[in-house]
Amino acid sequence: MCMGEMTNVNKHIDSFSLKWYNISRSNMASLTLKNVYKEYDNGKKALSDFSIDIAQKEFVVIVGPSGCGKTTLLRLVAGLSKATGGEILMDGVVVNNVKPKDRSVTLVFQNYALFPYMTAYDNIAFGLKIAGMDKKEIDVKVKEAAKILGIESELSSKPRELSGGQCQRVALGRAMVSNPKFFLLDEPLSNLDAKLRAEMRAQITELYEKLDATFIYVTHDQVEAMTMGTRIAVIDGGVLQQFDTPRRVYEHPANKFVASFIGSPEMNLLDSVLKKEGDKVRLTTCRQKLYLPLEMFEGVEEKFLSGNIGVTIGIRPEDIIILPKTTDAQNLKVNVKNSEFLGNQMLVHAMLGGETITIKTTEQVTKGKLAITFDINKLHFFSAKSGRNIR
Repeated sequence: MCMGEMTNVNKHIDSFSLKWYNISRSNMASLTLKNVYKEYDNGKKALSDFSIDIAQKEFVVIVGPSGCGKTTLLRLVAGLSKATGGEILMDGVVVNNVKPKDRSVTLVFQNYALFPYMTAYDNIAFGLKIAGMDKKEIDVKVKEAAKILGIESELSSKPRELSGGQCQRVALGRAMVSNPKFFLLDEPLSNLDAKLRAEMRAQITELYEKLDATFIYVTHDQVEAMTMGTRIAVIDGGVLQQFDTPRRVYEHPANKFVASFIGSPEMNLLDSVLKKEGDKVRLTTCRQKLYLPLEMFEGVEEKFLSGNIGVTIGIRPEDIIILPKTTDAQNLKVNVKNSEFLGNQMLVHAMLGGETITIKTTEQVTKGKLAITFDINKLHFFSAKSGRNIR
């Protein structure tokens, strides 16, 4: 299958080609899930007490590990599956019993779901034909969608004659022509190679910016989550862990799961103890010590500073500082196990006490001993027991 060159969407999106798609603000939709549960007949819980508010024209990315409930959430919103409990509201109206065809949603799947015996034109037009739309109106919509997506020359081709990226654009075109309030995208780029994924991320983002619709995008890919979403909903085990902007989720994770799941390479998490000593707090981790200013812990419950309760500290690889070997600053000693060359950076894997940590640095590092410290403003502190961020 020839992959071909993807067309830059910028030169296809203009006011003329979008005139048929301009949805008025009144056609936009907000989405609310209130205490939604989904339990299957075998007793498995896919979602538990799930509540979320998605504003009009947001691009919300649902991210989490396989089996966490991401696709179940999309199916509930689309009406393809029924909630066991709770309410699903669109524009403030409960839609739990509203049929899928009446919800103004469209789904774009990972596997494209194209009819192999139909041309790209007919695949895009299929839903409109089923709805009984006039042929001339269908023709206008299909050709305008193809123009926006840069596949005008491929409309007579069948899926087997198209690249993966072109097939995905046909699937997007089929979704666009129905003028939905909600675009629901279920890992749509998973079958593409790295280059096409990057290009399609940009294209979907461009479409979102131009089209007055709300996008809900499911993925397990952190790059897609961090670069595409206006907000990210992190799910684990059917439970919402955090819902915030990409920057807030990255810089202020709500708990240990979010801290470890978001970020690549993942955050270093170390079992530690904190003890208040005068105007300092002694941090003991991996049998080594650092002293931190007491003001860092304003608002933290005193029990966590008693030296008797386990605390997990988190530090991202890029926030670990390699010190000169002759430093007299307070530091931690590590033994370098190995390193990975990444061009302008290195990932250094080292032993801190009995724990392996990862350091991201621009320095050239070889095996041996290093003195390191942490950027204390980038330290995260979690309850060892509950996992919540204690700050």
